[in-house]
Amino acid sequence: MFDEKSHSLKMDKAIEVFSKELSSLRTGRANSAMLDLIRVDVYGQQMPINQIGSITTPEPRMINIQVWDQNNVSLVDAAIKKSELGLNPQIDGQLIRLPIPELNEERRTELKKLIKSMGEKCKVSIRNIRRDANDDLKKLLKSKEIGEDEEKSFEKNVQNITDKHIQIVDEKVSSKEKEIMTI
Repeated sequence: MFDEKSHSLKMDKAIEVFSKELSSLRTGRANSAMLDLIRVDVYGQQMPINQIGSITTPEPRMINIQVWDQNNVSLVDAAIKKSELGLNPQIDGQLIRLPIPELNEERRTELKKLIKSMGEKCKVSIRNIRRDANDDLKKLLKSKEIGEDEEKSFEKNVQNITDKHIQIVDEKVSSKEKEIMTI
């Protein structure tokens, strides 16, 4: 039998990944989620920064990272500089300060394009899931496990689920764009 739920859950997962990517974008406000995608090579493995030190945002344009092990400070510093965040860490003993610069017009426009392309990628993966679902339906029809009417009905449901998920992506894109364009 055809399972719509599993395809819907895959689409939910695609949106979840997209949301994580969006939250890691720098919008001019300090947000510890910006550091979520950065991995630091310590103790022979890639670790997120929040497992190497504690992250705080003492003010709207500052992130502080209190690194627990003095030996890891330079590694965290290097990982942040290598990331695409464009931040310049300031080291003070085991404390790393990350001042978040004001976004200029050019950077805002760049971010808008980036958000759009991230949204597009997410929509493509949602459409690929729809395609897989429709392929499954065609196989079931061919093997006579479902009739043509059932196939049409399932296809319609899959399309509705797809439309809902694409709408969610569009809403997330436009709300993130508004956040970036707000000074």
